[in-house]
Amino acid sequence: MAVPDRALGLVGVIVLCVLGRLCVLAAAAVQEPPAPQAVPAAELQAAINKLGDLEYPTRTNAARTVRRVPAAQAVPALLQAVAEHTDGYVRYRALVLLTGFNDPRTKDAMRESLASPNDRLRTVAYSFFEHNPDRAMVAPLLAALNKEQAEFVRPALVRALAGVGRVLSDPASRGDAVRVEQALVHDAGRGEDFFRSAVIEALGDYKAIYALDALTAIAKLDGPLQDDAALALGKIGDKRALETLAGLQRTAPRAAQPSIAAAICLLDVNCSSHENFLIETLKFADTNPGFQELLRAAASGLGALGVAAHADAVQALFDIGIPARDDATRAPVALALGAVALRNTALVMPMLEKHPNRDQAIALVAEGFDMLEEDLDKERFFAFARRTFWDAPEGSPTRALMQTLIGKLEF
Repeated sequence: MAVPDRALGLVGVIVLCVLGRLCVLAAAAVQEPPAPQAVPAAELQAAINKLGDLEYPTRTNAARTVRRVPAAQAVPALLQAVAEHTDGYVRYRALVLLTGFNDPRTKDAMRESLASPNDRLRTVAYSFFEHNPDRAMVAPLLAALNKEQAEFVRPALVRALAGVGRVLSDPASRGDAVRVEQALVHDAGRGEDFFRSAVIEALGDYKAIYALDALTAIAKLDGPLQDDAALALGKIGDKRALETLAGLQRTAPRAAQPSIAAAICLLDVNCSSHENFLIETLKFADTNPGFQELLRAAASGLGALGVAAHADAVQALFDIGIPARDDATRAPVALALGAVALRNTALVMPMLEKHPNRDQAIALVAEGFDMLEEDLDKERFFAFARRTFWDAPEGSPTRALMQTLIGKLEF
């Protein structure tokens, strides 16, 4: 089925679909509709059915059609697809798209999806409860922690538990809080490194001060989790970690030093010198082949600072990433920028709006988005950009930025 010309702006552009991805780029380049637009029910259903199409332009244009339908029409159709569609991938994409409409019925669909045998649906549901913490979910999430073994699902579950732990601060919830804290600390010390790394990152992101001792012990051990634990200590922000981090500056291997520098900066100790160390390290690794591990660590460290609202770190990523032509540099830098855009959108949007090379800066963020697997987080970003476009005055810089983002990021 041809993509509606309402979404494309020009009927003739459909012929470009034969060139694959170019169809999507051409479609997104035209003016965004000024408000949500209803479509015939059959057309909406056809778009939902194509969310799992093997062809990238087809499924991307289908998602674009669904996103631009008013919530009153889109939500019931998406809920039905999540519950009944025979294609598991379509159910997954429908659940992701559902989150962009901010409908209260979404929570029930997420609860039901926690019991799905479809790994993708469970991942989306756990991610939803990370961003929408609910005290009533403590028991189900703790129960899931003991049985969820899917490699790409468990990190989302851990983050959901860390997220709900942040809202259990009143005395009446102390029992639940203790159970969550004990479970996460226990998980940080058991199992495969991949699983443990996800727990350590979540503990840092959610400033789990209760995990300070456990993370300190991990940071003191040589191995692949040392830099993860060091960075988590910095994110928590308790200066009791400074002694451990200062010791690691003397003893840890070179590849771990960027994470340690970022951590000390996050503790607000000699931050400018540590940030400059990260920038200079990234520049050195960019211009001297053979330091890929160091380059990835420096980009990641600057990304962590960016998430914590250090604008100079983000600017450095743009300055080094935009002129880079080698994927060895562009990929880690783009990945870091994509993560910052998702986790600190309020910082990145004004920087993109004012950037002298805006199109190239957005293209770099788009490359990062392509590498990131956090589909629900990306959908939240897309929904924010779409609403901002619709709310911004015609001809305003903000609306122009959102139009460009929608085109470059293909949503």
